[in-house]
Amino acid sequence: MRHNLLSVVFIASLAACVTKSDADFRAEVTATMHTSITQDLAALTKAARDLQAASPTRAWNPVTDAAAIQRMQTAWMTMRKAWEYVEGAIAPMFAGLNETMDARYEDMLGRNGDAYLFDADGVIGMHAIERILFATNIRREVLEFEGRLDGYQPAAYPATDDEAIAFKTQLVQRLIDDASELAASWRPEDVDISLAYQGLVDLMLEQQEKVSLAAKGKEESRYSNVTLFDLRNNLYGTNQVYDLFREWIRAKSAESSDVRIQTHFSSLHDAYYASPDSDSLPQVPVDWSDDPSPDALRTPFGALWLQIRDSVDPSRPESVVSEMNHIGSLLGFDPVAGSLPMPGVHVQRAFEHSRQ
Repeated sequence: MRHNLLSVVFIASLAACVTKSDADFRAEVTATMHTSITQDLAALTKAARDLQAASPTRAWNPVTDAAAIQRMQTAWMTMRKAWEYVEGAIAPMFAGLNETMDARYEDMLGRNGDAYLFDADGVIGMHAIERILFATNIRREVLEFEGRLDGYQPAAYPATDDEAIAFKTQLVQRLIDDASELAASWRPEDVDISLAYQGLVDLMLEQQEKVSLAAKGKEESRYSNVTLFDLRNNLYGTNQVYDLFREWIRAKSAESSDVRIQTHFSSLHDAYYASPDSDSLPQVPVDWSDDPSPDALRTPFGALWLQIRDSVDPSRPESVVSEMNHIGSLLGFDPVAGSLPMPGVHVQRAFEHSRQ
């Protein structure tokens, strides 16, 4: 009797799965994605507030304020992890906030530079804060690259009480305001799963760029030197959001593509954790170029670069990007052939607003 009952339940469950429409799958993915990313955005906002709470209101002293600086750096890393989890899905829908929260130094300098590091204008966001928090330990190649930029100002701790107060109440507060606005704007009716999926594909494409730029001191988390940490969290976040689509993918009989995607995710995970005790990329070979030599490719950095290239290259028919594009087309999404444009649903606090 129990066996018969289990059979009936299984058949009924299978039938329910088979009879789901694309609209049913869309609704399920939308609801689950909203819940998951809401939690990460809450973690991001909390970490930003923790950073602000730890920030001194007097000129920073590297010795006597070492514990406070460490707490701020830890909070920044927590905030960064939460952002990297959601970046792929969030960025295409909230282009303006993506810019003000995550743009790099050179992209925010504008025509007139940014002479004052600590206010809420000009260079702002996570990397502006990172640049200050890790000012005493920035790599030589980063200093060389940024030193050539028009309007460059050296990174520094707040040297006066006024600068420390501005950092706490203006620069960090601006990030809290943007993060809070992003969380408040992340409403179920605004979740565009097509854009979110395209964002995941684009983020996988960007894995190669994030590593390649490190050779020139231009990578993303360049001041804290934790770009490998970023890559790991990008991959984790992409995998988590991609998993939300997998029942729908199986319903489209795309199991073989899904298996290849999982294999690529696993290979990238292994490459990113080849040195599990370090959050930094391997040392870039001194002779590294855009067309690396066989000797350069045999270094730890070269092996990582090559693994990422082979995994994400859209010209390779079975790369993770090609397979994700194939699945996306089955789900009715447009393919991502190169860098994804940022058609924001919400553009409040647009990038140019930060320069007014």
